[in-house]
Amino acid sequence: MTTLTELAREATSCTRCDLYQRATATVFGEGRPGAPLALVGEQPGDQEDKQGHPFVGPAGHVLDRALRESGISRDDAYLTNAVKHFRWTARGKRRIHQRPNGTEIAACRGWLEGELALVGPRIAVALGAVAGESIFGRGFRVRDHRGRLEEATVGEWRGPVLTTVHPSSILRAEDARAREQAFAGFVADLVKAREALAA
Repeated sequence: MTTLTELAREATSCTRCDLYQRATATVFGEGRPGAPLALVGEQPGDQEDKQGHPFVGPAGHVLDRALRESGISRDDAYLTNAVKHFRWTARGKRRIHQRPNGTEIAACRGWLEGELALVGPRIAVALGAVAGESIFGRGFRVRDHRGRLEEATVGEWRGPVLTTVHPSSILRAEDARAREQAFAGFVADLVKAREALAA
């Protein structure tokens, strides 16, 4: 593959794991080659699966606000997920997110490798444990890596990765005060990425 467009087109027919069978769309990354920052999330959510674009649902709104407050332009970021299909379970008429398992994360890693090689970001941000596992391997824990820049190799790409929480975790905080505290911590982590880009 020589372009992101070609890589995304190939991914639409991916059958490396079973998730494609229940997904509405293959939700590939979006952004420009040469973007200095790559943000790697977990997987598409319900709205992302329906619309076919990353970070357009509630967690995406949190991410957009955090990017603004941290001084990062979304135009300077390539947004993608470690897993390209939505894993869910039915609860009444709702589709409830389920965490991708290790097999599914590993099956999708080749797409992330291709994306990072073609985008060539100076820094990647791992948003949550699934992104961290995809980048660093099994047994990854956010609490052991959060807020630190650590060198990682993902296929042909090698560079610093900053770990933080996934924005969906902020939405799950127990009350408004806890959400604001979690959000402030998330913004602080993104500021570290911005400052590292400026260094």
